[in-house]
Amino acid sequence: MTQFDLPLAELETYRGIRHEPPGFDAFWARTLDETRRHPLMVDWRAIDTGLALLETFDVTFPGFGGEPIRGWLLLPRGGRGPLPVVVRYVGYGGGRGHPFDHVVWPAAGYAHFVMDTRGQGSAWSLGATPDPTDRAAAGPHYPGFVTRGILDPEQYYYRRLYADAVRAIEAARSHPAVDPERVVVLGGSQGGGMALAAAALVPDVAAALIDVPFLSDVRRAIAITDELPYAELARYLAVHRVEVATALATIDHVDGLNLAPRAAAPALFSVGLMDQITPPSTVFAAYNEYGGPKEIRVLPYSGHDAGDQDHVAEQLAFLARLGIVPQP
Repeated sequence: MTQFDLPLAELETYRGIRHEPPGFDAFWARTLDETRRHPLMVDWRAIDTGLALLETFDVTFPGFGGEPIRGWLLLPRGGRGPLPVVVRYVGYGGGRGHPFDHVVWPAAGYAHFVMDTRGQGSAWSLGATPDPTDRAAAGPHYPGFVTRGILDPEQYYYRRLYADAVRAIEAARSHPAVDPERVVVLGGSQGGGMALAAAALVPDVAAALIDVPFLSDVRRAIAITDELPYAELARYLAVHRVEVATALATIDHVDGLNLAPRAAAPALFSVGLMDQITPPSTVFAAYNEYGGPKEIRVLPYSGHDAGDQDHVAEQLAFLARLGIVPQP
């Protein structure tokens, strides 16, 4: 693994080439309006995990199309509320996993809401949410999720997923232990792309922790890396040659490069200069277009690990500087 992308000095100013579809804002406003027609009725089912210092809830809330989306809510037992909440989105192929996977943020005193990912959760962590709308996403697709419904923005998988991400914030805000003014969105890779989208689509979130975001500057990504999951898209386009323009126009509706300027929350990004899954230039493109106050942690010898656990300390310190901390 080597540094294969642009030199750092060029990355620091690289912005990519935006292909913003006509009616982009109207598309997302309509998507969220349609999603919110379904009442926000959240089921908080307390469960005993054996984690004596945490309260754990198995959550179900209505996402896109009113379809049930699962999640976890973990609260520090006896924490002084209302609590700031960290809403986490999961990486590609993964699901919400087990409550035991998510103890760092509640151990630091935060409420922690983990959104399951519709249709995913069989590659590396467990999922519990089907994607019933996928039956309507007519047309062939390459195995995986990036090409599902790709010939129509209305049917595209990530339209549904980004709508779910917004509803996860609304669900988290509805819990009485949560301070709705102090919502932090967090994720890495696919989850980083979702955190970026959520920060753009919910302009009053308090902060965004965006690690190595997937689905930013997609046209460049598929030209310079043959790693999955971008390779799914490249292989699809290699077969569906006459549909290239249509497919890329659909992708433009979810590209972080078009969403980033609409975000206003203070954000901390991370990037690995040896990352061949989400190439550094695609991360910097989103970072440089990001509309709010921002910082980025550059990891010269890291790949797609986003700094791993070392970066959690950076995230905690970032939130502390912003004053988004639990009451002592």
